[in-house]
This record gives sequence, structure tokens and C-alpha cells, in this order.
Amino acid sequence: MDQSHVELLYTWLDETAELIGQEIDLSYLELLPLAGEILIEGAPSTDYSENLQEQLSEKLKTIKIEEFKKEEIRKGLQLAILKGMKGSTQQQHLITPDSVAIFMGYLIQKVLGDGQQETIRLFDPATGTANLLTAIINQMEQSVEAYGSEVDPTLIQLGLLNANLQKAEVEFFHQDSLRPLLLEPVDIAVADLPVGYYPDDVQAANYTLKAEEGHSYSHHLFIEQTLHYVKEGGYSLFLIPNFLFDSDQSEQLHAFLQEHVHVVGVLQLPESMFKNEKFGKSIFIVQKKGQETKAPKQALMAKLPSFQNAKAMNDMVNQINDWFKSERMS
Repeated sequence: MDQSHVELLYTWLDETAELIGQEIDLSYLELLPLAGEILIEGAPSTDYSENLQEQLSEKLKTIKIEEFKKEEIRKGLQLAILKGMKGSTQQQHLITPDSVAIFMGYLIQKVLGDGQQETIRLFDPATGTANLLTAIINQMEQSVEAYGSEVDPTLIQLGLLNANLQKAEVEFFHQDSLRPLLLEPVDIAVADLPVGYYPDDVQAANYTLKAEEGHSYSHHLFIEQTLHYVKEGGYSLFLIPNFLFDSDQSEQLHAFLQEHVHVVGVLQLPESMFKNEKFGKSIFIVQKKGQETKAPKQALMAKLPSFQNAKAMNDMVNQINDWFKSERMS
């Protein structure tokens, strides 16, 4: 990957968004899709003033997006989105870190094993800017039919831009992901779970994991909803808060999981990734129960070393590979 391409795209999007912002009063994150649209269309919108159209046409001459690799595009756009999110206090305006997204892509290949089907159906019910989803698509050896759901209008615009610039085929649902989706069951689901309370008690009442009283936890409902759209024998990889199984509603969650899934593994992310250990997260891997499925002899449990520590990470990957080999042989 060419780092100069990443920086060039970031600078181009940043300057172009600022340029459009002089004429249109929108937030930086809302301006980014407008800047990206120019790259996709190969020309500025005729809705802009003549002066702005001229400036944007000149900007277009400074970049050849067709010469960029998908990962260069993803990372360049990610930098621009991160700039827009600086100072944003909204919890959902966060991006799954690259190292985690790439590690989850590796884990998906492991759970799928060898000799798998040629096309994988993949779903992310909390797509956000589609950074996690597209990072995984870019690592998949097989072709991917991808689906993403997101309620936030700005985030889904950025997700759409991310997919279109990378020429990734993703079908997006712009809706509350905890309402019914027009989606056939998928092979794999991934989600960086939104943590907090779900405000719609009427909708929550349709869920097994609804709270007995008061608001339900959205992260619990997301797990139930996601599993509903996964095939029997399919896998889900959730980024969960480390306190998931210690909350006041965890007994209910335990019982639900015991009934519907086999726990494949829990991999705790390095504490160094989080400013405060109470915000720590883990990758939670489950397989939806089916007639042919069975629980692993022993679930994969590990505390991951820092992603910066290449040797320790390499040792961990070897241990994970060995675990999958021993499970496959059973």
C-alpha cells in the first residue's frame, strides 16, 4: 500500500469539503460525501455556483482515483472522517480501529475454514461509516454479498461513499436496525455493538432480551436481532464491552445465548487500546445452533497482546491457528 496515496486522498477530500463548505452551510461530516461524489461522478454538481464549479474542476485534475487501491481509499477516507469526528461527543460517531477490523477479517477466514462456498453473505447491523465492513470485504478470498444497516443519516451517507469509492457492493438499509429488516439469512454477521439503552420500549417488547422494567440494553437487543438474520450454523463476531456478562441483565443474556448459540471464543482486546479500562472491549465469536453444529471441545479464550508488539501478536496468531486446527480435526 502506498502511504502517499492515503495522504493525497485525505488532503484532497479535506480541502474539497472545506471548499464546498464556503458555499453550503453543512457540518464537515456532511460535506465529505459531497466531496466524494465529485470523485465518483468525475465532475462537480451543476447545482454549485460557476465559480465553485471551476475551482472543483481544477481540484479534480490533481487526483486520479482509479489508480488507488481499495485499502488506500478506505484509509484516506477514514482519516478525513476521523478529523470530522474529533470533538464529536456522540457515542455512535466512532470508528472501529483498523487493527481490530483487520483482525476480525482474519478470524472470519478461520471460522469459515477451507473449501468454503464461493460467495459469502455478510451483514453488519451497526454499519456506521462502513469502515469495519469494507475492511473485512477487502480481506475476503471469496466474493461477498454485503449488507449494512444504519439509522444515522450522516453515517450512512459516509458508509455509502466508502463503499462506492472502493467499488464494494453493499446494500444499505437506512433504518433503525432493531426494527424488522428485508434481509434473507446471511453466513456471517459482524457488529461493533452500540452500547447503551434503547429508547423505543414498544419495539423492545418484541424481543426475548427486553428488560423486565425500564429501557432495554441496545447491545443485548442487537445480539438477538443479528442472530435472527444469521443462518443455522452461521457465525457472528461481535465487538462487545468487557462488562457485557456482568450487568444486571446478564443472566437473561446467558440463558438466551445458551439456547441459541455455541460460544466459539472470547478474545479480549489489549487494554492499551482504551483510555480507561472500563471502556475495554472483546471480540465475541458465536455459531448459531443448527442440526449439524456442535460446541467446540473448549472455547477459544485469550487476552490479546498489543497489536504493536509484532512478536507477541505472531505467537498469539500461531496459538489461534493451532486451536482451529485441533477443533477441525475433531
